[in-house]
Amino acid sequence: MSSTSSQVAQRLLLPSLLSVLLLIVCVLSDDASTIPTQNMSHKERAELREEAREMFYHAYHAYMENAYPADELMPLSCKGRYRGVTPSRGDMDDILGNFSMTLVDTLDTLVLLGDFAEFEYAVKLVIRDVQFDSDIIVSVFETNIRMVGGLLSAHILAEYLQKQADVMHWYKGEMLEMARELGYRLLPAFNTTTGIPHARVNLRLGMKDPQLKKSRETCTACAGTILLEFAALSRLTGDPIFEVRAHAAMDALWKLRHRGSDLMGTVLNVHSGDWVRRDSGVGAGIDSYYEYLFKSYVLLGDDKYLARFNRHYNAVMKYVSEGPMLLDVLMHRPHAKSRNFMDSLLAFWPGLQVLSGDLKPAVQTHEMLYQVMQMHTLIPEAWTVDFQIHWGQHHLRPEFIESTYFLYRATGDHHYLQVGKRALKTLQQYAKVACGYAAVNDVRTGKHEDRMDSFVLSETFKYLFLLFSEPQDLIINVDEFVFTTEAHLLPLSIAQLGNSTFSFRQSDEHNVLDFMRTCPSSNKLFPEKVRKPLRNFITGSCPRTTSGKRLSALDFQASNADHLRAVYDMGITMVSVGDRSQGKAKSQEEGEMGLQFMQEMLELTKMQSMNQLAQLQAVAYALDDQSQDWTALMAGPSHFSPELIGEQFVEGEIVLASPLRACDEPLQNANNVAGKILVAERGDCTFVSKARLAQKAGATALIVCDNVSGSSGETQPMFAMSGDGKDDVAIPVVFMYNMEFTKLAAAMLRRPQLRVRIMQMVEFKRWQLAKEAHQNETAAAAATVASAATQKKKPDKEL
Repeated sequence: MSSTSSQVAQRLLLPSLLSVLLLIVCVLSDDASTIPTQNMSHKERAELREEAREMFYHAYHAYMENAYPADELMPLSCKGRYRGVTPSRGDMDDILGNFSMTLVDTLDTLVLLGDFAEFEYAVKLVIRDVQFDSDIIVSVFETNIRMVGGLLSAHILAEYLQKQADVMHWYKGEMLEMARELGYRLLPAFNTTTGIPHARVNLRLGMKDPQLKKSRETCTACAGTILLEFAALSRLTGDPIFEVRAHAAMDALWKLRHRGSDLMGTVLNVHSGDWVRRDSGVGAGIDSYYEYLFKSYVLLGDDKYLARFNRHYNAVMKYVSEGPMLLDVLMHRPHAKSRNFMDSLLAFWPGLQVLSGDLKPAVQTHEMLYQVMQMHTLIPEAWTVDFQIHWGQHHLRPEFIESTYFLYRATGDHHYLQVGKRALKTLQQYAKVACGYAAVNDVRTGKHEDRMDSFVLSETFKYLFLLFSEPQDLIINVDEFVFTTEAHLLPLSIAQLGNSTFSFRQSDEHNVLDFMRTCPSSNKLFPEKVRKPLRNFITGSCPRTTSGKRLSALDFQASNADHLRAVYDMGITMVSVGDRSQGKAKSQEEGEMGLQFMQEMLELTKMQSMNQLAQLQAVAYALDDQSQDWTALMAGPSHFSPELIGEQFVEGEIVLASPLRACDEPLQNANNVAGKILVAERGDCTFVSKARLAQKAGATALIVCDNVSGSSGETQPMFAMSGDGKDDVAIPVVFMYNMEFTKLAAAMLRRPQLRVRIMQMVEFKRWQLAKEAHQNETAAAAATVASAATQKKKPDKEL
């Protein structure tokens, strides 16, 4: 067998292997006491399936009769939402392109429902009416998952019905060509320094729209939720450009992970690769990036995506997971929580855990979500750590029902049918209106919002219908498909089509451990056993820390009222200076915990101070040519250049790059750079590109100054600049915020040939302390030190 045939055979075996894995994790215990008692009869299940079908048609007909060809139905106004006609909602309207989004997004649901006649009619409408040559700015992410994905799935199912149901023989691949055209209109967004796409693009003008000139930022999920659709588009059309660009974007994102924690932030600059928001979790802004890593492995058979998913997954479970809860942390300080609430988009996570074979935490998190739903009737858009409402909207999102569906498929536990039933009945009671289903503006009041997103038809009702369906009820075998993040169906057979321009060679960046994760014993994974300890997780306990889980100093936050209450119970009182009141522990156990807490806090304080100081770099210079006094400005290191540690330092005259951004080769003042320390401004190209240009010009080091006016290391956390994975920069590179550089620039104006030293901040501090000690001894010794400071050797060596 040839190597190509072998690869094809391996990918064909993938669905079977996944099925076997699911069977392995789903082996049930023989313990009769754990069998659930609320089994659902076939009759009730069939009735709920038909009710889910009726819900879909109530919303679908309301859209078709009152809104089509608009993108969305406004269910309270009972009319369509058009871009540029309906009053603007701001950035929310970037999902709209005046391309009948709800119908395109819904096409494959009609096939799953077995409604071939309506599907054929809808396809004819799309081919006749939908066009993309519009001067409209749209979201690249939303247009890809809803429109490109919808067209591809509908095309695949149309060809399937031609063969299996002997219908639609007139169809000649028109929707595939529409998907290709739309894909080309999205491609200009990928023309960035990093290869990470812009968040928005003009369907007609590309990135030449004046409104997009300042486009810089995108979210991790926005950039990382492209590959499934673009790979399918390339393999179905034979046009490789789409898959190539999507792989490049995923590779660029992977290189931007924090190398210490393996976590990702949520918002980044598409040109520089810098993180704008370093919050790391599994909810809004990052959710489907994880999903597409795993599903890209399943659909395409590329092992590197499984390895990357496992690295991220292990990091999430280590830092973000708190029992059944998932709380955002800072990617560069993963033990520090970045917010005290969770958002509803994280409800997809248990479903992804099921697909990856980690069932126990999936059951736990789903149970927590179910209790949030029971507590507030509908799952709010966000809730706090003590399960109070943070954002009260409910947009009829599908993620919780999606996870419920996958948990039922993996376990066969009728509990999840009961959960689905409750979700269905709740939507019927609180969201159904005369003209479709309306989002809820606030779950506390039940007030409706004039909004019905296309995902209500493409995902929410689809997963409800699938949950209550038996395999024999469906005209296709869903196990032969991958569901995209918008629940569009892409067949696993796509892997057989191959992509001659893309090589699936194993990358050296992963080792065998990245492909391994130990699964717990399936005999102990019956969901009821896992759910039982969590049954009163929300309503039966206070949100405060209990003796079951001791509050550690590492987790403590002074702004958290629950943490303050917990340390008070330990006998520790937070006081102002001069306040002599004392705390008293509630019990001996609490007192012992308090002592341990304070010991940890002291050690943590020492550790954090030393760690922060050790990472900081210093740009030091004498206050004037004759002065014995030196000052140092705070700077941050980089991941891609040599780190100055211990006694290492670089000294030289400082010179500004021309042009200041240092992105164009060659530098205009390249002849004046050799042997000097170059200064360049952040922006227009990556940090590492500036470093390579400085190195090529002969600079001994590079200082990159921030381009954001007023930024300061005193008010913002210092960070290490990221590179592109290549280790070819041999000169030190440091970063300075704007306020610190302003001081350096002022010194350069006073002294045109200013010399500086770049060194570790901790070494500069040691030098200063040593100098002060000697100055206290005698004036003569101080004069000796000042004189020696002008020599080439490092000052503290002479001291």
